[in-house]
Amino acid sequence: MGIFERYLSVWVGLSIVLGVVLGLWQPDAFQVIANFEIAHVNIVVAVFIWVMIYPMMVQIDFSAIKDVGKNPKGLVLTIVINWLVKPFTMAGLGWFFFTFLFADLVDPASAQEYIAGMILLGVAPCTAMVFVWSQLTKGDLNYTLVQVSVNDVIMIFAFAPISAFLLGVSDIQVPWETLMISVVLYVLLPLIAGVVTRKILNNGNGEQSLNELLSTLKPWSVIGLLATVVLLFGFQANTIISEPETIGLIAIPLMIQTYGIFIIAYLAAKWMRLPHNIAAPACLIGTSNFFELAVAVAISLFGLHSGAALATVVGVLVEVPVMLSLVYIINRTQGWFGESHV
Repeated sequence: MGIFERYLSVWVGLSIVLGVVLGLWQPDAFQVIANFEIAHVNIVVAVFIWVMIYPMMVQIDFSAIKDVGKNPKGLVLTIVINWLVKPFTMAGLGWFFFTFLFADLVDPASAQEYIAGMILLGVAPCTAMVFVWSQLTKGDLNYTLVQVSVNDVIMIFAFAPISAFLLGVSDIQVPWETLMISVVLYVLLPLIAGVVTRKILNNGNGEQSLNELLSTLKPWSVIGLLATVVLLFGFQANTIISEPETIGLIAIPLMIQTYGIFIIAYLAAKWMRLPHNIAAPACLIGTSNFFELAVAVAISLFGLHSGAALATVVGVLVEVPVMLSLVYIINRTQGWFGESHV
């Protein structure tokens, strides 16, 4: 591992602080960047995510994808955790904490909005960031791509009805344009670029050229992640500083949800005897969130300054450091699992 990967948690922490400081210092500049969006999808963030996942997409060998069917258990685990477990545990935790435990600390109207934001996070499984977590745990990127693709297809059909059921409303308006543009920007286009790049290199000097390119691009993947963190925390700097107590209350059930879902998925992966390089991304997809979509839907449904929007922002605040801790746990427990293969 290079210096970027070895001290990633340090760089992420510094990026969070830098984002908040810059957001407070130059709020107008961040507002200009925030307004540069299409269907609530920020184009600048999309560019940084491109920088983050393009090197990973270049590594994907489509000739190996045909072997994914030899081990369908990883896909089954991902689907069950994402769509039959995670949304409902998130709704249950939100209801329990803000209806009972924190009932005297927040007003009922705000509590309902916080629960709504948490539900939206729970119904949106990770799409782009999971490629980062998969790479850091030496997960099989071909298998990760299939897992993400299956989740994206299911999300198109399941996001609205599950959200409507859990939010208790029958006329929820999901911004489908946001969903489709996000999937295209964060997955489809970088994937196509990676496939084209790999094909061009294979027509040249083959594996040597590919390895040289990957060596050059590898640091940029981490740089893209850090730049994304700086932007997201810069956008929400005022909220983070002005409402620390509320953020702390929302963060507690979100962290319990994240670690709880990971424990369930990880133990299930071990019980299913999945190899480590499949178990890792399968668990991390269910653990992390498609926060870009959750934030956009919360703003669309409840407003920019709503409690629901705030809850999804706290999801961003919690996710990166928590996911890094899970990456550490996964790497330390590699010996629990069988030999890595598809």
